[in-house]
Amino acid sequence: MIMTSNIRKLMLTFHVTASIGWAGALAVFLAHSLVSLSNQDPAMVRAACLMMGITAWFVILPLAATSLVTGLMQAMGTAWGLFRHYWVTIKLLLTAFATAVLLLKLTPISALSAAAQTAVSLQDFAGLQLSLLVHAAGGLGVLLVTTALAIYKPAGLTPYGTRMLGTRSTDRRDAGSIAGLPRWVKGFLAAAVVFLLLLVAMLMHGGHGPGAHM
Repeated sequence: MIMTSNIRKLMLTFHVTASIGWAGALAVFLAHSLVSLSNQDPAMVRAACLMMGITAWFVILPLAATSLVTGLMQAMGTAWGLFRHYWVTIKLLLTAFATAVLLLKLTPISALSAAAQTAVSLQDFAGLQLSLLVHAAGGLGVLLVTTALAIYKPAGLTPYGTRMLGTRSTDRRDAGSIAGLPRWVKGFLAAAVVFLLLLVAMLMHGGHGPGAHM
């Protein structure tokens, strides 16, 4: 069902606010993570680790959930659709992926935050701290990509979108093949393959993948 103009604007307001807030909160988390790794003052390190837990649970998680839910509502309730345009579909997948990684990391973040409140040496958590730093930086990069997609809205219909518009059969065949993909989508797929290879390498050698330190 297509939203009315007022509801669409309201959902868009929530979505933009949550998405920008998510990126800002993640930047703060990244700053805390850098302090926890680089600062020589034990009190500062413990304070940074403690704030990482608070920021993740009470700021980043609510904003991420709001961004994902309102994004789904925007796609399903407007003419853009959920699977008609590549930029909408890819933006949704990236948002869902970032949210899933966040959920996987909440447990180790809580463990680090809890350790910061005790006399336990945080030197034993150096690997986890590095992992959280890497994931925060990567998550911020993903959110920058989703923001760029929302602003530029690059052209390109999915095979489903092509069928919905009832275009010529030759166009439908092209849209369903690799050769018929928009150039920017091909670039995105190539980057995704490189990312997956790096992720596999991290899991095999460093243990810093999304599910590590759980």
